Amino acid sequence: MNRLSERLREAIEEEIATGQLLPGTRLDEVELATRFGVSRTPIREALSLLLGEGLAEPRPQPGRGSVVAHIGPDRLCEMFEVMAELEAMCVRLAVRRITPDQQATLEAAHEACRAATRAEDSDAYFYANEQFHYAIYAASNNRFLIEQSMQLQRKLRSYRRLQLRVRHRVARSFHEHQAILDALRKGDADAAIRSIREHVLVQGERFADLVASVTRAADRDVDVVKPPPVAKRTARHKAASGNSH
Repeated sequence: MNRLSERLREAIEEEIATGQLLPGTRLDEVELATRFGVSRTPIREALSLLLGEGLAEPRPQPGRGSVVAHIGPDRLCEMFEVMAELEAMCVRLAVRRITPDQQATLEAAHEACRAATRAEDSDAYFYANEQFHYAIYAASNNRFLIEQSMQLQRKLRSYRRLQLRVRHRVARSFHEHQAILDALRKGDADAAIRSIREHVLVQGERFADLVASVTRAADRDVDVVKPPPVAKRTARHKAASGNSH
């Protein structure tokens, strides 16, 4: 795979995460190649990457291409359970291993979340929230754990974005971040683990709200979040990866 294919994968992934490409949407090679101004070969390679990551799935008819993956409610709940445990492992290690630079990165991400919360800007919060979680992964200083956490997080991006559409969820999310950060500052691993599990797990009313959001998104067009430029997103991902080494 070349760099162009990777950039295209990131761009298509972003459209999936922000609701521009909904679950079940056909990923047409010709349409995508025309829209991105490239040949079909790098598009085909990008779609192959998305298939490997579980963000796309083959159409039922052989040879008919692929569609954006649809995750059923039971599977979604299971994935969030695993995500909660992966992040709990990250924060447990981060309590012991976080460096001053990583702490500063986490604090900066938290302040970006604060600004987005005050501005009631759920789109800005979506990206700042990702940086907060990436900073926690990086602070574990365990490369394998970081890779696994990032891989599952990418599969859940669109659903985490939909959670933020629920009324008052952004404000609650920020307060949950505060509890996680306070526990990290104090070196309280038990409190940090408990806080991040409660933050990530989707249960009870929160799960019902998420399923309702997914259903509404499937029934009608959702507001499209305007993603940052591909170059800036790529730089952010590289920064998160750089912190992990």
